[in-house]
Amino acid sequence: MEGSLISLDWSLVRGFLAVADTGSLSGAARLLGISQPTLGRQVKTVEAQLGVELFHRRPKGFELTETGAALIEPARAMQEAAHRIALTASGRSAGLSGTVRITASLAMSMYHLPDVVADIRRAEPDIQIDLVPSDSTSNLLFREADIAVRMYRPRQLDLVTRHLGDIELGIFGSQDYFERRGRPETLEDLLSHDFVGYDTKPEILDGFRTAGIKLSRQWFATRCDNDAVYWELVRAGCGLGFVHAGVGRGWPGMEEVELDLLLPRLPVWLTTHEAMRHTPRLRRVWEMLADGLAKVTA
Repeated sequence: MEGSLISLDWSLVRGFLAVADTGSLSGAARLLGISQPTLGRQVKTVEAQLGVELFHRRPKGFELTETGAALIEPARAMQEAAHRIALTASGRSAGLSGTVRITASLAMSMYHLPDVVADIRRAEPDIQIDLVPSDSTSNLLFREADIAVRMYRPRQLDLVTRHLGDIELGIFGSQDYFERRGRPETLEDLLSHDFVGYDTKPEILDGFRTAGIKLSRQWFATRCDNDAVYWELVRAGCGLGFVHAGVGRGWPGMEEVELDLLLPRLPVWLTTHEAMRHTPRLRRVWEMLADGLAKVTA
């Protein structure tokens, strides 16, 4: 009937987006966790319902037609609406049972969160915790995580945030390293020492620049972006390194550089989606995270 609207199943649109994003049926099927033949039928179904061809079938994969490319933006809007529906429904679930997914940086996940998670599990045995250590930004809107522990203030709309305090940084080296190289007594002396730096992350170089010291990546003779391995390199005597002061001070065989240096502090923010904040289990985990992490923030 002319002027009537076509009713599309969201799963068909999801399949269309997955093929568009990956460029192949096999890649999209892996992404969605369904079989390739099933996904192929979904693509044919949505093309038949719309009466258009969405993809050119090429030897090396699927390429969007002009019509398919024009439908990407409204399909993305449909995807976001579906995620918002899921978020709102999850936010109204009752009870203190179920799973809460927490994402945090690798350093936070390794050095500070295990004790807090253990406290949560002891106090609320019906709440299961997924801890996702990652230095990338997980999307709370798309439920990649329920609660995020960030080292910066999130600016995304529809997020609820809470500043817990700041983590103090210190410069540390192993006793073996100091016995070989001596202990720095001045800033000039400090800069003559070996340092472990990051490979691609800019934070350490940015910190030096803020202090008025311009260095290049090559100044660091040893480099690693993984914070856990970074600390192990410092512990092994590869050079001096930066770590959360509370961690370094409690580690046997490590010494802190005792100079009057103004090091940056790392802010700690709890973040969740607005639609999720009234979920009982999330609210309980949120409060226990805030209480537990208050012990490591000043």
